[in-house]
Amino acid sequence: MPTDQELRAYVPPSGLLDGRVILVTGASGGLGGALARACARLGARVALGGRNVRKLEAVYDAIVAAGGPRPSIAPLDFERADATHYDALAEAIGREFGRLDGLVHSAAIVGERAPLDHYDVPTWLKVMHVNVTAPFIVTRTLLPLLRASEDASVVFATSGVTVRRHAYWGAYAVSKSALEGLAGVLAEECEGTTAIRVNSVNPGPMRTPMRARAFPGEDPATLPMPEQVLAPFLYLLGPAGRGISGRRYDAQ
Repeated sequence: MPTDQELRAYVPPSGLLDGRVILVTGASGGLGGALARACARLGARVALGGRNVRKLEAVYDAIVAAGGPRPSIAPLDFERADATHYDALAEAIGREFGRLDGLVHSAAIVGERAPLDHYDVPTWLKVMHVNVTAPFIVTRTLLPLLRASEDASVVFATSGVTVRRHAYWGAYAVSKSALEGLAGVLAEECEGTTAIRVNSVNPGPMRTPMRARAFPGEDPATLPMPEQVLAPFLYLLGPAGRGISGRRYDAQ
């Protein structure tokens, strides 16, 4: 199995993801948008999942302008989506592509940073839903399309707070720990019965709006751009990642 250092140093070859169909949730955000553009640059047909259509359209335009395969926009608001929205997503991907080769869960919200005895209960429920329950529903709904692939990869974006737990991170820290649990259970269930592999990647601190909201006093110039931490994600989405499942990697 490759080490964290080996995945960080990975340089994806041109055409790595040629012909692959990959859905990126949170594609309107910093990490998701950067990953969607990188996947398209490497030849993937990308479905852009997210709640902000204007931002998704900007990612769409950037991919087309760069000469990548024309992506699809899949609007989905995890806070408000019901069963019909998830089913419509699966139907649209199935109708257009017939399968799904990659699924990256990068959508997440921080919620509030507060001690547990003061944590707002509705905010807790919202964070747990967006960060854990919605990715479960998306994955469950798309499993038939992932099974239709000869080499499917599911990657969950996790966080360092699952290893070093910090006070006042509340629902975000708990949700990311639960997400890693979800990834582990799915990896075990897929092993030996499907061509689906499941892993988690912690991108680490990045220069993103979500990070700025969580650390308003931090100098963003000290952080890498999302484009600089994508190597482990791309490795796991490509053919080099075959046989790797149930692992957690740190991109920094």
